[in-house]
Amino acid sequence: MSQHLSLLLADIMQALKQAGLYSQQPPSPQAMASSMPFCCDSMPLEQWLQFVLIPRLQTMLAAGQPLPNKVAILPMAEQVYAGRDEKIQPLLAAITRLDLCLNKP
Repeated sequence: MSQHLSLLLADIMQALKQAGLYSQQPPSPQAMASSMPFCCDSMPLEQWLQFVLIPRLQTMLAAGQPLPNKVAILPMAEQVYAGRDEKIQPLLAAITRLDLCLNKP
């Protein structure tokens, strides 16, 4: 599972880059301190994916910690990216695979 999840996280990073949503600059410490789901009050979803979710899951994998098993990132992504062009489709597909992977019993 850890190898599969690592590949899924790499797919999301690649999809962010292909969609032009990859950021070279990390969010501010204040933005990172948000307690809202998806840090929706302090950063765009693509930054949350890149600077919060992916590093957190990578840290959990490296430490052998239990992974979350009830996630629903796709509905938020579909809402945020509604109406975008087809360049966003690989990102949505990668998020779908991540949701499915983490929600397996």
